[in-house]
Amino acid sequence: MTQARTALVVEDEPEIAELVMFHLQREGVEVTTTRSGRRALELARQNPPDLLVLDLMLPDLDGLEVCRRLKEHDETKPIPVVMLTARGSEADIVAGIEMGADDYVTKPFSPKVLMARLQNAIRRRTPTQSQQSDSVLIRLDGALVLDRERHVVSASGAAISLTITEFEMLFLLAKRPGFVRTRDQIIAAVHGPLTVLSQRTIDVHVTAIRRKLGRCGGAIETVRGVGYRFAEEVRA
Repeated sequence: MTQARTALVVEDEPEIAELVMFHLQREGVEVTTTRSGRRALELARQNPPDLLVLDLMLPDLDGLEVCRRLKEHDETKPIPVVMLTARGSEADIVAGIEMGADDYVTKPFSPKVLMARLQNAIRRRTPTQSQQSDSVLIRLDGALVLDRERHVVSASGAAISLTITEFEMLFLLAKRPGFVRTRDQIIAAVHGPLTVLSQRTIDVHVTAIRRKLGRCGGAIETVRGVGYRFAEEVRA
């Protein structure tokens, strides 16, 4: 029997927490809710969920700080974090992504669109059989190695820690070196066709990936006016 998927919803507005919980439970997801950022950290460390839905404006500990602390520890770092908040400025979205969030949804929101994005986050955490069949090692000139099934990346022999979204973006580009992907294509492939994101969000993710890859980061090339491609030769 397949183990039930789990989600932790951190939201201080009861109506929104209940709405998110209702829709997740309809999809067979076991849901725990809390309005406390500190309690969320405790729950996530005790039993890491398959998904964390995180509000930013919490009464005791800001959601950005919750995310930062989760990403500091090996046992909670892999948890997909979807921020659900009324803060919708570009600066807020950039801050959330740079802190390690995999997706960012602003209030008010469409329950249908929200669920599509939450399901995508869980799916990326637990790859399907078809995804696993595409999980062969990608070795690029010995400088960069990607293993999708194990969610492992190494650059110049050093292990690299990427969020799930960052990993999927890198895999999408790296599996076809020289092939250009538009920002909209990247959004659709990584987040799903129903997702509406600012193209600036993709740029922020790419900047973060480049920084984490160090010397190998230059392999992600910007094609002005179009999008991004992965270089056909990677230099360590």
